Order: sequence, then C-alpha cells, then structure tokens
Amino acid sequence: MTDGRPLHLLSQAEPGAPPQNLQRARGRLHLRVKAVDGRTRLEDLHQAGCLKLRFPKVASPNSEAVLINTSGGLTGGDVLDQRFTVGAGAGLSLTTQACERIYRASSGRAEVTTRLSVEAGGFLAYLPQETILFDQGALARRLELDAAEDAEFVLCESVILGREMMGEDVAGGSFRESWRIRLAGKLVFADETRLEGNIAEDTGAAASLAGNRAFATLVARRVAAETLLDPLRAAIGEAGGASLVGGLVVARLVAPSGFLLRKRLVPAIAALAKAAVPRIWSL
Repeated sequence: MTDGRPLHLLSQAEPGAPPQNLQRARGRLHLRVKAVDGRTRLEDLHQAGCLKLRFPKVASPNSEAVLINTSGGLTGGDVLDQRFTVGAGAGLSLTTQACERIYRASSGRAEVTTRLSVEAGGFLAYLPQETILFDQGALARRLELDAAEDAEFVLCESVILGREMMGEDVAGGSFRESWRIRLAGKLVFADETRLEGNIAEDTGAAASLAGNRAFATLVARRVAAETLLDPLRAAIGEAGGASLVGGLVVARLVAPSGFLLRKRLVPAIAALAKAAVPRIWSL
C-alpha cells in the first residue's frame, strides 16, 4: 500500500495526469575474439544492461557464444546495441539462448542494432534463433557486416508471425529490417524488409508470404560458393530459393509455421556453415 491505494492501482494514470515513463530494457554488448595457437580465444568483452554472453565448451578450434537477453523479450522503447568482432584467422559461432519475443507495443518500437566485423582469414556464423513477433508488436533492427576480402561468414535471421500452436495471429504491427554487407569496404549486399499496419493482409498476398507465417534470410560467403548451391537448394526444397549474387550465396525460406521453418533451416545452415547449427537450437 502507498498513500492508501493498493500497488496495482498505482500503475493506472489518474485522469488528466501526464503520461508515465515506463521502465525500458537497455542492453549493450561488445565482443572481440582472436586466434591463439590455432584456437579462438576471448580478447575483449563488455556487457551492460540486459545483454549477457555465455561460452559453452565445444569440441572445435572455433569459439561458440550464446547471447542472452535477460529482460525476457522486447517491446516499444527497448534498445539493444551489440557488436561482435572476429580477429584475423579466428572463428566464432554466435547464437541466442532462445527465440526473441517482440511483445505488443503501447508506443514506439523496439530497436536492435547488430554490427559484425570479420578480419582477414576469419570465419563467423551468426545464427540467432527465430524472432517471434506478437500482434501489435513493433521492431526495427539493423544488421551490418564489414568483412575482409578473404573472410568467410554465414548469416541468418528468421521471423515467426505469432505462435501457431498457441492460436496466435498477427493482425497488425510493425517490422522493419535492414541489412548492409561490405567486403573490403565495398557495399555488396543491401536488403530492406517492411511490414507495417495490416500485416495479416500484406503477408497474405502471393507476392509476399502467400499466407505463410514464418520466413528467413540466409546470406553466406564461402570458398567455392558455387558448389554450395545444389546442396542448399536440396535442403530448402520448395520452401524457398537460393542464388549466387556477387559471390554471396543468398537464400529465402518461407513456411506455414515456425516448426516447419526450422526443419528447413537446420539442414540449410549445415550446408553453408563449417559445422552444424549450435546444439542449443535443439534443446
């Protein structure tokens, strides 16, 4: 009790009262790894707010990092800033502890900025688990990668519009995603995705998702990339397509559910990466 009122009533604004400043999640994480005697080691790590990293032991010379958002999800006004650098000759596989959830936003949107850097001879697998957008959720995220001319990488981002098994549908909201990839300072890939307002109507169109509720983008740069197209297309099947664009392998996948999307994503990633998807994907 405070001033005679139960606590649960204090969160309700009085008539004519100014809007309340609600607590928002803030997270900042900077990681740099380097190669030491043929293995990848931690060189520098800064984490603040709701973002944390954990490093499971793996039987590989490359390092694996698991990103954790301790806020339990994102909503309007939340801001995450994450930066990852793979030093020369090092290798890093980066994933998330669970699917990220984007909840209904009362105002504004959640903002997530991810900046990646891969130096000469380095390898990065950026493989976060799916993002689940709830009805009236709002998210703007940006993915930027700067890679050396001989660096290799596999990038994946995937989205699920509501959980089918929970009977959830996304009628409206906002999803904005921007990709920029540069090789040796030159822009080689730019991509923009916009779902605004009546998402259900927009994604029902044949030129959009044709009624599917889950979709993913895969972009990879590997030695002899042209040899990866056939196994990648076999893994994707009729759920999408893959092409070689300016030396990059680019693939799109769609599915009627998150489960069916993952069934295609796991072998597709395995066809592109130097190793299978992180074990936490199957937990």
